[in-house]
Amino acid sequence: MDVAQKILAFAVTLGVLITFHELGHYVVARLAGVKVLRFSIGFGRVVWSRRIGRDATEWAISAVPLGGYVKMVDEREGDVAPADRARAFNRQSVWKRIAIVAAGPLANLLLAVLLFAGTYVAGIPGQRAVLAEPPVASPAAVAGVSAGDVVTAVDGEPVRSWQDLRWRLLRLSGGERTALSVERPDGTIVTRELPLGSVASADWEGNFMAVLGLKIDLGAPRVHEVLPGKPAQVAGLREGDAIVAIDGQTMRSPADVATTTNANPGKRLRFTLRREGVDNEAFLVPESTEQNGRTIGVAGMRLAVDPAAAANLAVTLRYTPAEALAQGAAKTWELSIFTLKMLGRILVGNASLKNISGPLTMADFAGQSAQAGVLVFVGYLALISISLGVLNLLPVPLLDGGHLLYYLVEIFKGSPVSDRVLEVGQRIGMAVLALLMALALFNDLSRFL
Repeated sequence: MDVAQKILAFAVTLGVLITFHELGHYVVARLAGVKVLRFSIGFGRVVWSRRIGRDATEWAISAVPLGGYVKMVDEREGDVAPADRARAFNRQSVWKRIAIVAAGPLANLLLAVLLFAGTYVAGIPGQRAVLAEPPVASPAAVAGVSAGDVVTAVDGEPVRSWQDLRWRLLRLSGGERTALSVERPDGTIVTRELPLGSVASADWEGNFMAVLGLKIDLGAPRVHEVLPGKPAQVAGLREGDAIVAIDGQTMRSPADVATTTNANPGKRLRFTLRREGVDNEAFLVPESTEQNGRTIGVAGMRLAVDPAAAANLAVTLRYTPAEALAQGAAKTWELSIFTLKMLGRILVGNASLKNISGPLTMADFAGQSAQAGVLVFVGYLALISISLGVLNLLPVPLLDGGHLLYYLVEIFKGSPVSDRVLEVGQRIGMAVLALLMALALFNDLSRFL
């Protein structure tokens, strides 16, 4: 996907999320009787504006598009006409000010609910949680999971797809064990105790499903293309071959084949192939190559999922509008709590600082999600909207949460915090945000350079 498309997708993402956030502030301010002078998307110099409404509010687009603001009449920021003093923000009760400030982040969370609900009404494509045989000694094998088991619930919470299973397990990161309800191939329902304690913190940030030994059964992978002169062609593999096993180990997804060949550079592997309904063997020696500082084996072929298996696993999750709103609210709540937990884990050192991403990573993901389809892009918007809402509620000066902290102190103190406290808080807030921005940009550059 080219840079222009990624920039466009990122611009749409920022535009939607910032506009909705600032509309939250604006609408509640108007309902509270506060006069709004300017509604701006972006910071810095105004590049376009138009005055609308009884109060001649200036609706503007500014030069730096990484945010926005709603400027209200406030006696602390300059002279106010006598007729407007009663409508000044600083003259409102502390509860009205709390409502106005909190409305921005809450608008982002509401947007996430609506976006998720929209995808649930449209129908989300997924895959049934049908498991392949787990690797020997993996947590799934220890739990007694077998090939053909279908996971129906995690700790009593229903699982409707493989994606749903992954999310429910991710929420349990750091836990010791969980109960999987599985339907056996004979139709019986059993409970398996899946140990989680052996999964390291770093693994939860990567392919933790493979670490747990949970693999979706995608059928025997098919050879889609054999590269000229590479080990696969030398071994006699052809397009359309189904790779049934390698060295006797059953293969049930393209990832299984890649994992096995990558782990055996220069070693002779016995491939069991199914060609036109007949099984035969081929011997392949993966070519050694360096990748990210380590030697891996490469077979030189491109694989695809068995179309029949993919069709058998396909499922579409769809809800009525009322159910979709309820599911959207539940999903937004779960992700908000998960975001807070992840921030807590980062603060105490149980999660990597590399999880903090900046605009370059956001733009890359925005472009990838847009390319994947409308539903994926809408889901991405919902995720970022939740992140924006939660982060803005953190008690950091300069953020909405910092202002809410001041108002909470004012409620208990009986008067506003002093100008000195505001000044010190502003400096601390600027330092914290500058540090976070620098870290996010460093992580971005580390990923792309």
